[in-house]
Amino acid sequence: MTQLIKKAGGAAGVACSVGMIITMVLNAGHVRTNERGLRLIGNAESCRREPYLCPAGVLTDGIGNTHNVNAGVQKTDAQVAADWEKNILAAERCVNAWAAGKRLSDNTFSAVTSLTFNVGCGAMQRSTLFRLLRQERVSEACAQFTRWIYAGGVPLAGLKTRRSNEQALCLEGLP
Repeated sequence: MTQLIKKAGGAAGVACSVGMIITMVLNAGHVRTNERGLRLIGNAESCRREPYLCPAGVLTDGIGNTHNVNAGVQKTDAQVAADWEKNILAAERCVNAWAAGKRLSDNTFSAVTSLTFNVGCGAMQRSTLFRLLRQERVSEACAQFTRWIYAGGVPLAGLKTRRSNEQALCLEGLP
């Protein structure tokens, strides 16, 4: 890469509105994740039009998008929303396929989708959390969120906050 890419937490770059992107995605009507779940993901990830390096060192743009990111290329709101919708739908497919997502309440489904969006389907497929959801042990599955606070073997304050918020949303989905 010939251009300097800022690390997350560095200069703000060109921010976009998480609220505006959420509205665009909800209006498209394709995702099941509810508005609370989308706000949780969007606020945890933030929204940036310019590429940056996330804490894991991955080139990222939009709202946690790591696909087809090109250094120095700024995206429009429509591009950010389209990328995010694709990424949310991929996480939702994973939750449906590997965690019996169709049986989950909207709040629990949205919380699990947020976690899956963040850590990836591959890691979640093998997780105790997904196994418990398949077994319909939802309360026990919700207790698993606090285990997912590490990046590179180090607990991160931002992940602790995110997992606490996801866990609360998960538990609100219990009957």
